[in-house]
Amino acid sequence: MGIIDAAFDSIGGVFSDQWKDVITAGRFDENTLVTPGVRRNSQNGRGNNYGAEDILSNGSIIYVPENTAAFVFSQAGIEQVITTPGGYEYRNGQATVFDEKDRAEGGLGKIFVQQAAERIGFGGMSPDSKHVAFVNLRELRGIRFGTHGPLAYNDLYYGADLEIYAYGMMSVKVCDPTLAIRNFVPANCSSYSLDDSRARHQLTGEFLTSFVAAVNALSSTYRVSQLPSQTVDLGEKIREGSDNAGTWPARYGLELASVAIENIEFSEQSRELVRQFSEKRMGMRAYEDVSQRAADISAQQLIAQGVRDNGLGDGGAMVFGMNLAGSLDPRNASVTAAAGVAGAASAAESAQSKGEQDKSSIDSQVETLKKLKELLDAGILTQEEFDAKKRQVLGL
Repeated sequence: MGIIDAAFDSIGGVFSDQWKDVITAGRFDENTLVTPGVRRNSQNGRGNNYGAEDILSNGSIIYVPENTAAFVFSQAGIEQVITTPGGYEYRNGQATVFDEKDRAEGGLGKIFVQQAAERIGFGGMSPDSKHVAFVNLRELRGIRFGTHGPLAYNDLYYGADLEIYAYGMMSVKVCDPTLAIRNFVPANCSSYSLDDSRARHQLTGEFLTSFVAAVNALSSTYRVSQLPSQTVDLGEKIREGSDNAGTWPARYGLELASVAIENIEFSEQSRELVRQFSEKRMGMRAYEDVSQRAADISAQQLIAQGVRDNGLGDGGAMVFGMNLAGSLDPRNASVTAAAGVAGAASAAESAQSKGEQDKSSIDSQVETLKKLKELLDAGILTQEEFDAKKRQVLGL
């Protein structure tokens, strides 16, 4: 009975598998790497094809969508690869009575008898096995990553190794579909996604190893706060690496397409280090400002003292010296007083820088004041006139 059952199964299978197939890609999502070919079994309620899923008949049509590559697999592995979008007629499948070339070469009877005889020996099954799968050539996006432990970043601005945690996402892209099928996708698998935890862990683990090396390479140029804006450089350094993610194109037929850093966090110790650094730097700036003001006041006092020591007397020297000191920029001893005290300003500048003054200019002013005092004592000048002339001489 087994042989009879097999004969009936063989004949039924031959009839079923005579149909030509129309095959296109199944559904892709963001992380689908490989999806199986889908047979169009019916259209608009007409036509039904219930042939075996692993049988391709001559004359079947394979539609290859944009950004995909079609693979035809047989018992021996990859039989054919199609990377250009379009519709293709398959000619290396099982002979069918619906194909004009097959009928011309073998005739209807020969096609049925030959295929049925082959199947009887296999319990009604065909020894042939053909199926189609499609590889996604688009970017596989949204693959999240995060450092599991702190990453040491030598920030030259702080002059210390800072511990940081980095979080973000990356995308990968198939650059060699044949290599991806042979080396990355598990054997005999026509449906594969990077949502598979084993595939994702492998990629993210290798990526993080390369990411750490790339980040450290940038530490000599960029502050840690600038890392999120340097993702292009990070991606380039990872792709140029000699191990881990840098070897994906040659090993897996995959390449890193993009990197996006969403957040960088300090460890508690590094956060405290940065806080202390900022406080000390602000204190130093405040100290520098106070020190500069103190130096200005000290310079003014020295100028006034120098004028006092050059013979104007206690009262006149103090008034003249403090007025002159106030009219100077102590940092460069530049004179900002009016033209009437230009000679006195020159003397003050010399007193500040060298401790010397222009004696002739000061002596001239002192002599003028003495003559004015004599006129006052003689009653020629009133007190108001003397005071006005003195202010004019002193530039007050």
